[in-house]
Order: sequence, then C-alpha cells, then structure tokens
Amino acid sequence: GYPGYSGFAWYRLHVNIQNNIAGSSSGATGLAIKMPDNFDDSYQLFVNGQMIGQFGQFTPNGVVQYISLPRAFRLPADVRSGPMTIAVRMWMANFTPLIDPDAGGLHGPPVLGHAPAIDALLQLDWDATNRSLYGDFVELAIVLLALQLAFALFWLDRAEPAYLWLGLTCIAILALVILALLSNYTVLLSGTLLFLLRDAVVTPIHIGLWVLFWAYWFRLDHMGRLHRTVWGLVLLLGVSIAMLRAPFYGAVVPVHAIVWLSPLGLALKLLLGALLLWVTYRGILKNKAEGWLAIPAVVLVAISVYQEELLVLHVPVTFFPFGLAISINQIAAVLSLGIITILLIRRFLRSQREREQWKQEMEQARQVQSLLIPSTTPSTPGYTVESVYLPASSVGGDFFQIRPGDDGSLLIVVGDVSGKGLKAAMTVSAIVGGLRGCTLHSPAEMLAYLNHILYGQIGGFVTCCAAVISKDGKLTLANAGHPSPYRNGEELATAGGLPLGIIAEGSYEETSYQLALGDRLTFVSDGVVEATNEKRELFGFARTQEISNQSAALIAETAQKFGQEDDITVVSVVRAMETMTAV
Repeated sequence: GYPGYSGFAWYRLHVNIQNNIAGSSSGATGLAIKMPDNFDDSYQLFVNGQMIGQFGQFTPNGVVQYISLPRAFRLPADVRSGPMTIAVRMWMANFTPLIDPDAGGLHGPPVLGHAPAIDALLQLDWDATNRSLYGDFVELAIVLLALQLAFALFWLDRAEPAYLWLGLTCIAILALVILALLSNYTVLLSGTLLFLLRDAVVTPIHIGLWVLFWAYWFRLDHMGRLHRTVWGLVLLLGVSIAMLRAPFYGAVVPVHAIVWLSPLGLALKLLLGALLLWVTYRGILKNKAEGWLAIPAVVLVAISVYQEELLVLHVPVTFFPFGLAISINQIAAVLSLGIITILLIRRFLRSQREREQWKQEMEQARQVQSLLIPSTTPSTPGYTVESVYLPASSVGGDFFQIRPGDDGSLLIVVGDVSGKGLKAAMTVSAIVGGLRGCTLHSPAEMLAYLNHILYGQIGGFVTCCAAVISKDGKLTLANAGHPSPYRNGEELATAGGLPLGIIAEGSYEETSYQLALGDRLTFVSDGVVEATNEKRELFGFARTQEISNQSAALIAETAQKFGQEDDITVVSVVRAMETMTAV
C-alpha cells in the first residue's frame, strides 16, 4: 500500500491466548511462530514488547540484510493465557524493488502454533528450498566436469587457448551457482555483498568470458582489439549495475538516476550479446562447417545469459519436472556445455592426428637432413678436420659442407638458416643441394650463387661463411653475415656482407690469410655465442674466443652445458704438420 517506500515499517497483530490452545497447564510455553519464507529484507520479531528473534543485523550504523531463509522462533516462557501482541519491525533497502518488482515487507503471514507443528512446517519449507535448488546442484556437477575437461585438454595441448578460456568461463558459472547456494542456505554473505558480487562483478565477467571463448574457439584475428572492447563493456556494465545496488544507490547515486542507469545497463548487456553474434558470424565465415556446428551451443549460451530479458517476451523460464524446480538458463547452460564438450573432444582428437602427422613429417625431414649433413668427415689429406652438429630440436637450421679438392685444396662452408623446424630444414636441403651442384671455386662467387638461388624462395635469410684453403695454406674467406672464424684463438676479420636471400644481387668480398703448419681454424654458428644459462646470461663472443682453440667436441659440449638455445655447429680444421719419410 506504500509504493516507492523503502526503509522501516511495522506489522502489528493482537492475539488472545487461551489455556486450552496450549493443551497443557504450561500455558503458551509450547508455542512458536514461523516467519514467512519470502520477505524484504530484514525483520525483528517482538511478542508483548520483547524481541524473540530477528533475521538480519540491526545496528546503529544501519541494517545488514540477507537473502530470505525459513526461520521459526519459540515464544517466551512467561507468555501465558490472555492477550498477546505480535509486532514485526521490517526494513527494506531502496534498491530491492529494482531486483523484484513485487518487493516490500512480508510476502505471507507468520504462523502461530504448537512448537512441534511449527518445526514440521519449517522442515517442509527447507524441503521446498531443496527442491527449488535442484537445478543448481545438477548445474554444479556438470560445470565441474566441464571445468576438469577444459583444463585437462589445455594441459595436453597448450597451443589451443580456447580450452583455457572455457575453463575460465566454467569458473565464472561456478561462482554464480555457489553464490546462489550460499545465499539460499547460509547467511555468510550479506545481501549487499551478494548482489554486488553476483550482479556487478561475476555476471558481466561471465558474459565477457563467453564472448572471448567463442572468439578463441573460432580462432579469430585481432584478439587484442577484441579483448579491449569486451573488457571495456564489462567494466562499464559492472559500474552501471553497481550504481543501482547498495551501498551506492540512494547514498552516492540519487534515486532518480534509475531513469538512465537502468536503460544504460540493459544497453551495455545487449551490446555484449551483439558482440557475441558478431563473433559467431565471423567464426562461420572463417571456419565454415565447424562454425555451423557451433551455432546450437552459441544459441543456448545466449539463452542462459539473457534469461531475465526473456521474461519481457513472456517466455517460461522455470519448469517443475517431478516437483523439482529447474530454470531455462540451467537447462541451456547444461546443454551448451554438453555440445561444447563434444566439439572440444572432436577438435582435440583432430589436433592429435595432425600432431602425429607433423611428427612423421619432422622425422622424415630429420632423416633427409642426416643424409645432407655429413656425420663423418671425408678424407682430407694435409688437414685434420673435426665437426660437431647439435640441433636444438629434431631438425635444425645449421648446415656445413667439407669438400676436398683434387688439387689438394679444401672447401669449407658453414651457415645458419633463420627460424627453426621443418621450414628451416627444407631450406637447408635446398642450400646443400645447391652447393653440391656448384662448380665455382671462389668463396665470393659461391655466396653470390647461393644468394641468387635463395632470393625470393625463402621467407627469412641465411648467414653463411665460405672458405677455401689451398695446398700451400693460403686461406680465402667470404662472409655473408655469419660469425667470423678463429685462427689459433684469434678472431679473423672478414669483409662484411648481407645474409643470403635478402637482396637480389648480392656481392661479397674476399679476405686472404696464410695458415702455417699446425694452425687451427675454427668455425662456429651463433648457437655457441647465443647459448644462455639460467641467469639469462649469454655465452658471448669473449667466452667463445677463449675456447676457440680447443677441439670442436669440447667447444660444442661447453656451449651446450652452458645452456643451448639454438642449433650448435662447430667445424675445426688443423693444417697438418709435414712428416719426413726415412729412406
């Protein structure tokens, strides 16, 4: 009878107690009052001016309200025959009508009767509560299973972020279900805190996570921009809802602000829904058949998120099969998670098949590369050659070739392809094939020849150092961006040149040195220099130069133990000492 009113109000009723009602000489001591299950928002119960119970916390600083629960209270022992005054002091928050249009005071009468009968009525009310929350327990079980599956799949396949985002979405759903169960069985959370958490925090995040999950599921591009849009809308929606809840509404935010805050919140929520539709549309365009398969799940997600808006269309949102309550959003959430689970397993099995196929291809590439990269050093009269190749993965991007000439010369080519994996290995195959078909003997011309072959055919670049050592020890070098070799522990200066494959017409300069008998020439790839330890320290050029006069095996082993990050290649050439033949 007082629309628009909030705050305190009183109910008062006069009752005449007779001895024969109590059924014993004890008078009214066996009586109790059961309060209605539905009320807004808190009350204090008085009998003859004495408070016998309350629901909520009434303090000098205000009232802390909770979601209404069944409660019953025994009458005082000194209340016997005669007139009795029952008074209920109610309190309702000003934002309660925003949640329930039929809000205000008691939604049913208190019941006065014998204590055993009142206890039985109280137990019936709790049974009704259990039946009304049946759908929440079913949803809780299904979501827990989906959560475990999502994180298990993400643990097995970190390359698919959709698994992670489904797990995060399930956590948000769990939070909503747990908040509902806590509020209907306990008074651990005040109504103010509950509504803020549920309506202004968890619900907007829940909607945003669904949008991002489907975006990752459809593998859309520009995810950074989508993240900013989604979380911006989530933040605005959360703030607009919080302004219509305690402790802000009516204190910080004026009551009349509802005329624009309420439509704003609805518009922001619908914008997130429109974003979900846009993500689905883009996903169908990109994924075709897989996108169409996801449509039923997307529709069910939209129903579960926008249950309140369906009330405007007079759509039934609660059903009572076998006397157990279940809401349309719970049905939609469970069905959508079921469909998504099937799609998850389908994608995971397909990715596993693709991964096995990829492993087979990598193994084939490794076998091909093992034929191209010499595992044993060819016979090199006049020189002692040692080589070590340690790929960072099953196939690598380093390569080297050692080719003795008929005139007693020795050709050495050492290089590194940018990138890793199968693509780098295939580039190595092309380079080694090109080297084997090359009849040029000048290091500079050889690098120009390789550059001509590679330009426009690879996505990255190749560093390479070519050297020819003549029979008399003359060393001729040409370098295309590769680390310079070392002679007897000292780095040799070489003319700079761009890596192969960057420009069409690459030209390279040659540098000449003389190797004396017993001199050691060492070539390394950048996997030695760029080895990184657990402190993120590089092995560096200084350490490389310090051990460059050691054997190739020792250099490679030292860099690997320091912390291998890339392929390691070391080629060591020693000009053999001349031996005298006894006559």
